[in-house]
Amino acid sequence: MVAATGPLIARSRVIGRSTLPPLRVNSELRAAAEAVLRDGESLSGFVLEAVQLNIERREVRRAFIERGLLAREEAQVSGQYVSSDEVLARLDASLARARAVVDGTR
Repeated sequence: MVAATGPLIARSRVIGRSTLPPLRVNSELRAAAEAVLRDGESLSGFVLEAVQLNIERREVRRAFIERGLLAREEAQVSGQYVSSDEVLARLDASLARARAVVDGTR
């Protein structure tokens, strides 16, 4: 099971335990979930992990969007923008450095 790391999950420990609503699924989905369970893992544990990971993913996505909107506002105020060509050139350089490290040619 995934360690509870997000703020929402950490708060739930302080407040106390609660339950999620029952989940009705078709037999194919349940069979698919059961087929990927690890040794000793329960279906409930699998569902809990899925919920935790989805919460974390959505929090990360929301923070990413907020940072992007803030950057847009700052660029509008300052009038300073970075061209797409410059961004792509920086990404290409970063990728080349990462490949060099992986290839051992650094």
